Amino acid sequence: MLAICKREFIQSFKGFKSIIVIAIFLLTAYYSKSFADLLLSLNVDFTSEEKQIIQTIGISFLIMFFGMLFVMGLSHDTINRETHERTIRFLVTRTSRTSIIVGKFLGISLFWFVCLLASFVIISIFVHDFDFIVLFQSTSLAVYYSALTVLLSVLIPKPGFTMFLSVVLGIAFPIFNGWLVLTTNNWVSWLKYIFPFYYLDEVNGMFLIVFLLAAVFVAIAILAFRRREC
Repeated sequence: MLAICKREFIQSFKGFKSIIVIAIFLLTAYYSKSFADLLLSLNVDFTSEEKQIIQTIGISFLIMFFGMLFVMGLSHDTINRETHERTIRFLVTRTSRTSIIVGKFLGISLFWFVCLLASFVIISIFVHDFDFIVLFQSTSLAVYYSALTVLLSVLIPKPGFTMFLSVVLGIAFPIFNGWLVLTTNNWVSWLKYIFPFYYLDEVNGMFLIVFLLAAVFVAIAILAFRRREC
């Protein structure tokens, strides 16, 4: 499992798309200070907590509204690529199917945690403060996106289709998720409990439930992968 995690983590850094995504995160972190100074210069009395959030609003916005697009864009074929190229047969003879799914998931999640951590370190250099709560909230979103990506890659056998789906979901997911949080329609409002944005608005560490939802997705992926012939 650790070998698969390490392989997936290193693989995530390779390729032109990875370089672009990493550059976007680092540039957003770099210019967050200028954006925060602009907001703080307005004639508005912000609380100390609001001032702290403003410093990291750029990265928070990036992971909330483009995180799904980035994660799926890089890792949409993490499982079905192995199946399509028949390399999965080699993996299942070396380790268990559970280890493959968990290793892939951990490798992808670790990549995004490193990207977020580097971004928050850059911000902290300029603002002389490190917001651990916002980092963990952002990480919970990245972990949720990673788990959902792994699940879809297990359920959908064709890499080409998951590539198309990554664009559609990347655009539609934050819009639909935001609408679920705000809607009063009782027929669909219950869906907000399986989406992450609802828990980010809550206090007292409710964002930890997002990690639990990710674990459920990984468990479903394991069960589906066990039933599939390689």
